[in-house]
Amino acid sequence: MRNITKRFPGIVANDNITLRLRRGEIHALLGENGAGKSTLMSVLFGLYKAEEGKIYKDGKEVEIKNPNDATALGIGMVHQHFKLVEVFSVLDNIILGAEETKFGFLSKKAARKRVVELSEKYGLAVDPDAKIEDITVGMQQRVEILKMLYRDNEVLIFDEPTAVLTPQEIDELMIIMKNLASEGKSILFISHKLNEIKAVSDRCSILRKGKYIGTVDTDKVTKEELSSMMVGREVKFAVDKADANPGKTVLEIRNMTVPSKIRKRDAVHDVSLEVRAGEIVCIAGIDGNGQTDFVYGLTGLAPVSGGTLLLNGKDITSASVRQRMTGGMSHIPEDRHKHGLVLDYTVEQNMVLQRYFEPEFSDHGFIRFNEVRKYSDSLINEYDVRSGRGSLTAARAMSGGNQQKAIVAREMDRKHDLLIAVQPTRGLDVGAIEAIHKRIVAQRDVGCAVLLVSLELDEVMNLSDRILVMYEGELVGELNPKTVSVEELGLYMAGAKRDNMKRGEDKT
Repeated sequence: MRNITKRFPGIVANDNITLRLRRGEIHALLGENGAGKSTLMSVLFGLYKAEEGKIYKDGKEVEIKNPNDATALGIGMVHQHFKLVEVFSVLDNIILGAEETKFGFLSKKAARKRVVELSEKYGLAVDPDAKIEDITVGMQQRVEILKMLYRDNEVLIFDEPTAVLTPQEIDELMIIMKNLASEGKSILFISHKLNEIKAVSDRCSILRKGKYIGTVDTDKVTKEELSSMMVGREVKFAVDKADANPGKTVLEIRNMTVPSKIRKRDAVHDVSLEVRAGEIVCIAGIDGNGQTDFVYGLTGLAPVSGGTLLLNGKDITSASVRQRMTGGMSHIPEDRHKHGLVLDYTVEQNMVLQRYFEPEFSDHGFIRFNEVRKYSDSLINEYDVRSGRGSLTAARAMSGGNQQKAIVAREMDRKHDLLIAVQPTRGLDVGAIEAIHKRIVAQRDVGCAVLLVSLELDEVMNLSDRILVMYEGELVGELNPKTVSVEELGLYMAGAKRDNMKRGEDKT
C-alpha cells in the first residue's frame, strides 16, 4: 500500500501511509484507538476507497473497489465486530457469497466436506450445523477464519482478533496464525496488546494519529519502546494504588440464580457475595462460565429465578433497569454495541441516555440541547474521546476503542455508589488502559464500590482488592491478589481447584 490517504468529515484517518507486507510473514499494525489502523485495512479490503495512493499485489498495481475485488485478489479479513448472520448455521456463513450450485440449487455436500477438512487441518474445531447465535464468541471467530480459508485467501487481515477471546483461545489463535504463515500465507495483525505482538509477529508498523511512524523488527525492540512509539510518551504498565479501606456494604447478593437461555441447567447457581464501599472486587473466570448471565441478572438485563439483590440495603431483585441506574448503579457493559450505545445516535445523545430526563438536561419534558452539548463536550475532553465531529459524531462512525471510552466516560461521571465494570479496557490501547485503570482506582478511593468482571489476568491481578473466581456458574474461590499466584488463579478458573465458600473448607 503506497502513500494511502483517506479522509472523513473533519478528520484525516490515514495521512500518506505506506505499508509493505512480505509473503509468509506476520506483520503487526500497532496504534492508539483512532490511529487509523482499521481504516487502512478497510481500504485494503475494499470497504473504503482512498482519496490518494495505490495498492500493489505481487508487484502489479490493482484496483480494489469492493470486498469482492479483494476476495478475487486473495485478500480476506476477520473484522473486529464479526460479519456473521446470526440465524444461519456455521456452514451457511462460511459458504455465503461463494456457494456452489447444481441446476440452480445449493450444493452443500462438497462444501461441508471441505469445511470439515479445513477445520481439522488448522485446528479450528467447529460444528457446521450449529447456529451462530448459539455459539461462543471464540467459535464465531473460528468461523470468520474458516471463511477466509474456504476462499483460498493469501493475505489474511485480523482486526483486533483477540479483543473478545479468553487467554486459552488467544494461545490457540497464535498457533493457528503461525501455522498459516508457515504455509506461505501473509498475515496483517491489528492489535493493541504488546505481549501478543511480541509473541507472534515478525515485523510491526506503528501508526499515530493517522500518520506512519515506522516499521521495526519485533524481536529487536522492547515492549516499552513499542508503547512509546505508539502513544508518543512513556507508559506505566503497573497500577499505582494504595491498600483498600473498605466501608459499608453497598451491594449484597444472596443465593442468586439465573436460568440459562440455551441450556437446561442454570447459568448462575446460588451465588452470594458482598461488595463494600472503597474496594474493587473482581470476578475472574474463563469466558462462558456464567459471568455474562450474572451481570445480566444483576443489572436487570435478564430475570433472576432465585435469590435477593440488595443495593444500599434496598431490595432491587425485581427493579427495572432505570430504577437500578437511578438508585446508584453504573454499568460498563461487556458488549458495547448491544448494551452500551445506540449506534445511530450522536455521541452527545449517547452521553445522556440515562440522564436526559433529569432537570439539568430537561425542562418540562423538553430536552435542553445546549446543556447536553456542553456536558458531552466536557466528557469528550476529559476522557480523550476522539472522533471527526466531536459531540455530533454518530457513535457508529467512531473506532471501537473510542466507543468504549465514551461509555466509560458516561458511566463514571454519573452519580453512583456501585460501578459494575465488565471488560472495561476491551479494545483499548496501552495509554487508554493506563488512564482507565487510574480512574477505576480513583472511583474506589472516593468511596465507590467497584465490581470488576475481567478475562484479562493482568487486569485482575493489578486492579482487584479481592478476587472471586466463577466456574460453571458458581463461585469456587475467594483469593487475595497479593498472595495468590497466576498459576493458582488459573487452577481455580479451570475448575481444578475450589474452596467450599460457604464453610470456608478447602477442597482440591
